[in-house]
Amino acid sequence: MLTRADDFPVHQLPEPIATSGTDRNFYDRYFFNGYTPDGEVFFAAALGVYPHLNVMDAAFSVIRDGVQHNLRASRLLNSERMDTRVGPIAIEVVEPLQRLHVRVGDNPHGIRADLRFSARARAVEEPRFTYRQGPRTLLDYTRLTQNGSYEGFLELDGTRIEIGPHVLGTRDRSWGVRPIGIGDAQPLAPPRLPQFYWLWSPLNFDDRFMLYHLNADGSGKPWNTASVIGNLGDSDAVHMASCSSHIDFKSGTRHAKRAAIEATDPEGGRWRAELVPQFNFSMSGIGYGHPEWGHGMYKGEKALGYDRYALADVNEMDPRFLHVQAFVTAHLQGPGVERNGRGVLEQLVLGPYAPSGFKDILDPAP
Repeated sequence: MLTRADDFPVHQLPEPIATSGTDRNFYDRYFFNGYTPDGEVFFAAALGVYPHLNVMDAAFSVIRDGVQHNLRASRLLNSERMDTRVGPIAIEVVEPLQRLHVRVGDNPHGIRADLRFSARARAVEEPRFTYRQGPRTLLDYTRLTQNGSYEGFLELDGTRIEIGPHVLGTRDRSWGVRPIGIGDAQPLAPPRLPQFYWLWSPLNFDDRFMLYHLNADGSGKPWNTASVIGNLGDSDAVHMASCSSHIDFKSGTRHAKRAAIEATDPEGGRWRAELVPQFNFSMSGIGYGHPEWGHGMYKGEKALGYDRYALADVNEMDPRFLHVQAFVTAHLQGPGVERNGRGVLEQLVLGPYAPSGFKDILDPAP
């Protein structure tokens, strides 16, 4: 099937763009977050394309006055991957790797947005994520991450919130294979306890940025980890020679009370970022792990959904609220450098993880 994308010189296989190999779990995804310096307003957006499921979905969430508002939309893709609009939610690439536009148009749920993302620094390509359980490949994808600023406005229940260049955040783009839509009817034999340990922390400072991520197995051994520190503008970032992290978990949860990231640069310089979470944004608001609006779920030709919840009422051990991005204050120290900034610490800690004493699927920290 030919589509509009086939008129662009982007082919990498002798097939139309509508076909993405043979894995039904292939996806292509945008993600954005942004926050005011005091954390009073936090927002996130996502849009995903699932070519072999014929689905495109999107979501937009806002935290204001301690309440998270979540707008979700889904439609049939009909193989047209260049049309990045799902109901009222749209994402436009204005200038590749520099400027993007996120919009939420009129809808019955009182959320509107017009946000222009501008890069603060070059996009960073992360190491390829490939994860197998025995012979089965569960993850195989590439991701870029880029810190930036926003301008525009949000509107929530009739109240307009101006968004100026002091509102910072991060975007990412990822594409490849990860579990999407309905789960596999026949899991790997013999059955095994689910396990996934994931941290991701993009941090913004006045004159630089820091990125860190960690995927580790149940023993604590990393299978994908990296850290990058860079200046603003078009300069190259420095990929750290090594990195690690330590999490103090809140009692009764699997979420951080505080965290520290340590890294050593190629010249032997030691860096340390100390993070203090202020509140958690629930990633299920934009579809991650949501039981009804999970990524790639078939919702019909056109569908729109909305919910809200007070952060104070969330049960942090409810599986819907396990995957979070904590808005954090960050203190960075390195060779001749000491800075305060803001960012997020994304956390998904499922199953055993020996360094933290977790032994079961969801046993909480003592």
